[in-house]
Amino acid sequence: MHITLRQLDVFCAIVKNGSTIQAARQLALSQSAVSAALADLENQLSVQLFDRAGKRLVVNEHGRLLYPKAISLLEQAKEAEQLFCDDEGAIQIAASSTIGNYLLPAMMANYRRDYPHSPLELTVGNSQDVIQAVSDFRVDVGLIEGPCHVTGIVSENWMDDELVVFADPRADIFSRPVTLERLALSPWILRERGSGTREIVDYLLLSHLPYFRVGMELGNSEAIKHAVRYGMGISCLSRRVITDQLENGSLRQVALPLPPLTRTLYRIHHQQKHLSRALLRFLSYCHE
Repeated sequence: MHITLRQLDVFCAIVKNGSTIQAARQLALSQSAVSAALADLENQLSVQLFDRAGKRLVVNEHGRLLYPKAISLLEQAKEAEQLFCDDEGAIQIAASSTIGNYLLPAMMANYRRDYPHSPLELTVGNSQDVIQAVSDFRVDVGLIEGPCHVTGIVSENWMDDELVVFADPRADIFSRPVTLERLALSPWILRERGSGTREIVDYLLLSHLPYFRVGMELGNSEAIKHAVRYGMGISCLSRRVITDQLENGSLRQVALPLPPLTRTLYRIHHQQKHLSRALLRFLSYCHE
């Protein structure tokens, strides 16, 4: 068998773009060269890798089986080319918002101090966005705030995190001892569904309440902090997110009649993903 890296590169470009025309533009090749490379690859494998739908090529079950292996081989080839280069390529990370906004900046700064010319690319979204990016091979590694059970994704415990309930210091919740009933009656300001924080809050906290009232759903932690600070309700976020506000008194922690709320943060990658030397080096900086 004489499969070439160029054939695999063409195949992956077609998967990503859905047509030989767009793949040719991405690779700076002629359309005929792209079509020929695909035909040669399919002939050597004795299968069709795409279903033809008009001018579009839709990857089929054979193509989906080949794609992660092709990506891994191309990345290993790229790493081999760069073994003796200072620039080992950009490390692409996706992180859910708490991690991306409050944990990773310090870790990235420490890494950049020691490797100032090593490119880093960070995408921040909710946990479902991160899982999808890892599944699609758009990033090398993902860091999320809840477990991942998607087939083909390797999920590893990364770090522990404490969640705290908090309110405006003048809120009525502090006027009497806090009970589950009083928590249930309070208007909750929560992250949107699909975020790791919301999933864990639903499981660890709200499931213990006889009922609860969602006053508002907001898409990021900064908006939640401000809404709570202006007396619009109470919320639950990572202690790391509100440390400064708790210390300066603009927010106050609510003592709960429950055990401490702790969760595990996870590191994920595709099971077919090749973890490069540069990526492993960066991950060694990702700890408390």
